[in-house]
Amino acid sequence: MVKKIIKTDPLVELLEGADREMLITLIAELAAHRLDVRRECFDYLNKHISLSTAQRSDSDGEIIMALWNELYSELQDFDECGGGDYDREDNLIEQLADLIHKLENSTVEEKVRRALLEEVMPFIISSNAGFDDQLYELAYATCSSDEDWRNLAQMLEAINQDSPTRQAREIYRKLGDRAKYLELRDKKMKYGDDYHDLATFYLDEGNRKEALSVAEEGMKKGLGRMDGLRKFLSDRALEDGNREKYLALQFELASEYLSLETYNTFKNICSVEEWSAFEPKIVELLDTSCSTGYLKIRMQREEYKEALAILLKSSYHHYYAFDADDELNTVQQLEKRFPEQILTYYKSGLGNLNSNAQRKEYAQQAGVMAKVRHMMVDVIQDETRWTLFAGKVKADNLRRPAFQEEFGRVLAGWGDLQ
Repeated sequence: MVKKIIKTDPLVELLEGADREMLITLIAELAAHRLDVRRECFDYLNKHISLSTAQRSDSDGEIIMALWNELYSELQDFDECGGGDYDREDNLIEQLADLIHKLENSTVEEKVRRALLEEVMPFIISSNAGFDDQLYELAYATCSSDEDWRNLAQMLEAINQDSPTRQAREIYRKLGDRAKYLELRDKKMKYGDDYHDLATFYLDEGNRKEALSVAEEGMKKGLGRMDGLRKFLSDRALEDGNREKYLALQFELASEYLSLETYNTFKNICSVEEWSAFEPKIVELLDTSCSTGYLKIRMQREEYKEALAILLKSSYHHYYAFDADDELNTVQQLEKRFPEQILTYYKSGLGNLNSNAQRKEYAQQAGVMAKVRHMMVDVIQDETRWTLFAGKVKADNLRRPAFQEEFGRVLAGWGDLQ
């Protein structure tokens, strides 16, 4: 039997012949010019040798700054260009997440954290790279004491822009700095969410009267979404035993963005008598829109004709419709009840079958055509009707090989049609 010869890595052989000083010199020179090598050295040594508290802190600091320097140029490019391609974006998000995780679980001393924050802030100020959430999270990760948090809040406040000011305000609130929070809060009281934020602040500090006053004022003056304020006031009404006000606010919550979920939530909090008073108002709303949410409500109520009417207000677009799976499920439930109408609905999704298009478009049309066949053959049970319809479509598109290929892939017997 021939003995197998195991070849040793030539580099390993050379390293085995080098003394300690030579290896230190080699690694130090490599690490001096390669940030990733320097970081990997610290990572490796952290795991394999015993370090003092000071050494551990220094080592963590080196790793943190190396990670930041490795992604800095890419982040700078995104900032200068206002974005980048998806693959690069995903990679940068992963790098930032890794840096944040390392920082949150490190013993880095304050001066390193502050130095990193100073380098992060210009990107927060410009807000042009497309990574605001990650950059704020990184800035938060640099804070390990109330002093750090206050320093960050002051830096954000100094930017004098809406988003940084909001972040500063939230930090002051968490620090319990009532005066600074109210100072910044008073500068912007425009939207419902602004009033809701202030109302919860007063409630948290035990000033229920002022909280209610702010919330009521917000209901009159606030712009934009008001669901936070309505929920706040409805909760207080429930605490006070004011059932009438509670239900009125809950109805507004349910009806502002009416969906099957909000419909059921509101119905479940009502007694039979209360629901009988509010139900006509809900039904009236259902006649004002053709949204998928309203369609679901009609189906749950077993109002199939009304559901069909909502469905037929738009064309069938199976490949980009919002909530497409739910809509398709609804259509399938209506197929046997209204076969001709559903057939017409499916046909509306075929588009122009006599115009040139990309192969992807032909494939999508073939998918819709399969539904047309299903209705004619399986539901209406008129195969002759299908043969005549499909045969004409095929004949009209004989000069489009790609069209014929895509339809042939999806529709059984397509090649045999005359």
